Amino acid sequence: MPNKIIIKKKIINFTKKIRIPGDKSLSIRWVLIASLSSGISKAQNLLMSEDVVATIKAIKKLGIKVFYNNQICKIYGAGIDGYKYKKNIIINAQNSGTLGRLIPGLLIDSPEKIKLIGDKSLSKRDFKRIADPLSKFGANFTLKKGYGLPMTLKGPKKLKPIKFIEKKGSAQCKSSVIFAGLKTHGKTIVKARKSRDHTELLFKYLKLPIKVKKKNNFDIIEINKVKKIKPFNYNVPSDISSGAFFIALTILSEKSKLVIQNINVNPTRVGMLTILRKMGVSVSLVNKKVYKGELIADLNMKSPKTLKSINCPTNLNSGAIDEFLLIFLIAAKAKGISYFKNLDELNKKESPRLKWGSKILKMMGIKTITTNNSIKIFGNPKLEIKKKIIIKNFLKDHRVFMSSVIAALSFGGEWHIHDKDSIKTSFPTFLKTLDKLKK
Repeated sequence: MPNKIIIKKKIINFTKKIRIPGDKSLSIRWVLIASLSSGISKAQNLLMSEDVVATIKAIKKLGIKVFYNNQICKIYGAGIDGYKYKKNIIINAQNSGTLGRLIPGLLIDSPEKIKLIGDKSLSKRDFKRIADPLSKFGANFTLKKGYGLPMTLKGPKKLKPIKFIEKKGSAQCKSSVIFAGLKTHGKTIVKARKSRDHTELLFKYLKLPIKVKKKNNFDIIEINKVKKIKPFNYNVPSDISSGAFFIALTILSEKSKLVIQNINVNPTRVGMLTILRKMGVSVSLVNKKVYKGELIADLNMKSPKTLKSINCPTNLNSGAIDEFLLIFLIAAKAKGISYFKNLDELNKKESPRLKWGSKILKMMGIKTITTNNSIKIFGNPKLEIKKKIIIKNFLKDHRVFMSSVIAALSFGGEWHIHDKDSIKTSFPTFLKTLDKLKK
């Protein structure tokens, strides 16, 4: 079968209630933390995407037993110091930035050299941002061209705690240092720009030795060596970054209604919802509850009659960083000029997403003014595409593929979108879930 999809007609209005697979960030963190626990941990609704499977393969190489059947994953944790470090271990993070940046923090005490590799896209991304702070613990790192993969690391005879200032708002870098602090005697302190806090919330729930002081623009996190992590069972909440595609489709379709059940609405992940509300979209969260540290809810919404343009506040960027391709599509239908800035982090993802966002909009006939970290979008509420559009050579970025599908279903035209298999990275059932909306 060809690895592309052809879409020739828009989706008609729909009223649907759906469930989204488990959150990728939480799935990967559960696998890693469960591997360090002392006993058997079980997970339901674990996202079995390529990124999560790569994480499971990684811990297996470190001597951890994993079993998966009947939608339940069991991990037989070996304890905080239980990894088996053999010679010449190679860990393949494939396309996963989360795995690639988090696991070095857990390997910080390895007595043997470990090699971390990834696919073509991941290998081009910046790993110096984790190697620099982790080397302060005493570990040795080598990076290709000084910043990329392959990367080798080896732990010191004795780890020493560090103080680290995280300036980019990267939850991955912050979490990697926190993980290293778990294995290090003494107090490790992280001063971090506001970003996703899944690691901190899960650590608090597990009663691990972590303290978080929240300030206006940053958090101060203290972490000490842990003696033991209890095994824990987890029903992984649904992923709002995956749900975002269907939120965007509802907004861009006429007279449509959508409910997404049991979705993770962690305040650090709902920047998109805040942006949408500023653009005139009504979104409500009902049945709110806290589940093992995370806020979850049912999300209710309907298509708006009109969309307002936005000069997007930059403090919302980190909470919407994975959703900006979709936000750009929504801005394309808004009345007026929308402006998004300080988005250089967007070009450091699986593909240069800011560039791709601009490119797709131009193909659609939307005027943009784009710099290396900003974009102005000249909205057209009456946009109807009548031409053929081909999307390819985007480094197999799953979010470029899925956003292009949403654009095709929303604005019409004939779209040929390549690299369909890219959805296996984060949302293997994406097209099947879309089919449910069409029926």
